[in-house]
Amino acid sequence: MQVEVPGRGDQPWIIDDRLQLAGLVIHHHDGGLATRAAPDREPDFIVPDTIVVDDRGYNDYRLFDDWTDSGGFFVTRMKGNAQFEVVEELEPPQNRNIVKDQIVRMAGAGAQEKCPHLLHRVEAIREDAGDILVFLTNHPGLGASTIAAIYKDRWQIELFFKALKQNLKIKTFVGTLANAAKTQIRTALIAMLLLRHLQLFSRFGWSLFNLVALLHMNLFTHRDLIAWLNQPFATPPDPQDVAVRRRGRYGRFYSATSTTPVISG
Repeated sequence: MQVEVPGRGDQPWIIDDRLQLAGLVIHHHDGGLATRAAPDREPDFIVPDTIVVDDRGYNDYRLFDDWTDSGGFFVTRMKGNAQFEVVEELEPPQNRNIVKDQIVRMAGAGAQEKCPHLLHRVEAIREDAGDILVFLTNHPGLGASTIAAIYKDRWQIELFFKALKQNLKIKTFVGTLANAAKTQIRTALIAMLLLRHLQLFSRFGWSLFNLVALLHMNLFTHRDLIAWLNQPFATPPDPQDVAVRRRGRYGRFYSATSTTPVISG
C-alpha cells in the first residue's frame, strides 16, 4: 500500500478490486512521509495494475505519465478548463447516465510533453443532483459506466474515513514513517469494525457517535456488555449480585467488594 499524507480532505485512494478494499495512497521517501513533490521531483511509481482514484486537486500530467509508465492506472475528475483533442468518439452505453465516451489527447501548453498518452474521457450525469461529472482515466479496458462507478466508490471511502476521524479522534499520524501510518490506520479499521459490530448487534438503535462516547465513559464500569448495549440507561446491577453470578459461571470465588478472582483449591 502506498500513502499520501492526508493533509487535506481530497486525498487519493487505492482501490483493490480483488479484495474490495481501499487504502490511502502514501507517497514516501527515505526520510519519511512527504507531500507530493514539485514538478522536478523523482517519478512517482505505484504497484502495477493498481487503480488510484483521486480528485481534481491532484490533476498533474507528469504524475499521470509516471503512473502510466509504471503500469498503474488512475481514475480522476477532469478540470473544467483542461484542454484536449478528441481522437475517437465511442458509443455511450444505453440507460447508464453516460453522456459522452471519448478517447482524447491532452492539449494546451506543455501537456503532450508531460503526458503523451491517450486517455479515456467520460461525461456522466450525477444521479442525485443531475449535474454532469467528467472523468479521466488511463485504463484502456474499463467501460464508461465502470469508470463512473469506481469514482463513486471513492466517495464511500471518503465517508468511511470521515467517520474514522470523527469517532476515533484520528486527526494526524502519530508516526512519520510509512509503517507507523499503516499500523495506525489498521488499528483504527479494527476498532471501527468492532464498533460497527456492536452497533448492529444491539437492539437499542445506537448512533455510532453516541456508542463511542458512552463506551468511553464506561470503560472501567463492570457491566455485562450485551445487556448494557441493549439497555444502556438501566440501573447498574448490584456488585454482590455480579460476584454471585461470576462465582456460579466460572467456579471462582469473589469477595463482595472486589472483582479480584480467588481460585478455589
